[in-house]
Amino acid sequence: MTDKVAALQALTPNAQWVLRGDELEWLDTVQTQPTDAAIAAKIVELQAAYDAAAYARSRAAAYPSIQECIHALLDGGDTLTDLQALRTAVKSANPKG
Repeated sequence: MTDKVAALQALTPNAQWVLRGDELEWLDTVQTQPTDAAIAAKIVELQAAYDAAAYARSRAAAYPSIQECIHALLDGGDTLTDLQALRTAVKSANPKG
């Protein structure tokens, strides 16, 4: 879930501001405070990007660990074949888009 803080950081990197609840106090003298509409639009944009990468988060959780991959590479043979089969199954279960 994306929020107002992430939107403000994306819209105005390094700006100085304070957010108390939903109340924004703009402290920056260099960057202009974004409008509420711009903030809302950025929240929607960031949420869409987060949602679009759901498959990647699911794959990352299901893939074998780095240690398992290293052992499979070093052991070779059936272990390596099993590892590749598991990776293929993870990709099939969690397709892009």
